Amino acid sequence: MMNREQRIARIGQIDLYPVTCQDLSLGRSNLDVLEGLLQGGARIVQLREKHWDKKDLYEMAVEFRRRTRAHDALLIVNDHLDVALAAGADGVHLGQEDLPLEAARRIAPGMILGASSHSLDEALTAERQGADYVNIGPIFPTETKQGVSRFLGPSAIREIGPSLKIPFTTMGGINRENIDQVLEAGAGRVAMVSGITKARDIAERVRELRRQIKEFTLAK
Repeated sequence: MMNREQRIARIGQIDLYPVTCQDLSLGRSNLDVLEGLLQGGARIVQLREKHWDKKDLYEMAVEFRRRTRAHDALLIVNDHLDVALAAGADGVHLGQEDLPLEAARRIAPGMILGASSHSLDEALTAERQGADYVNIGPIFPTETKQGVSRFLGPSAIREIGPSLKIPFTTMGGINRENIDQVLEAGAGRVAMVSGITKARDIAERVRELRRQIKEFTLAK
């Protein structure tokens, strides 16, 4: 079992950050997707199912934990701190309307706390309140954010990233066709849902995207 410092160090080392959504996985189960992610070399996975019953989410999280641990990969649960704790996950990712970060830290002092942000102010507030990393997004239009009309664009990464002292990820409509835009804007940890889950060969897509990130980083 890793302590918080070890988990934070691992967050700093990640490149690709896959996020699940069973409805966007070409009819495959989350476990099928997870197997591809791990075989492709993903070092972190976020279990994200916005509309599942908590019991079903917990049972899936337990199996995700077993498999991610066997591959030495971090497991983050979206939204639900209780599920993350019960399943032994490494962390939880909290949105603007979820449990406040300061309260989550009191309950789970050893966990990674990630936070969604949609502006510089939200990102800096999350950092001040104890987030271990923040996500900047949505960058592009995305299937996972129905009804959202405002997308930040890669310029938000240039605006927000340099102001943060903690690691940040980027998310929202990023895929292999536009990933260079976010990398050029300063992203080093790229979160994706359908850009990975809709790939015919998930393991190969993970390897391909990780190569793109590495090659861009080495060329800088």
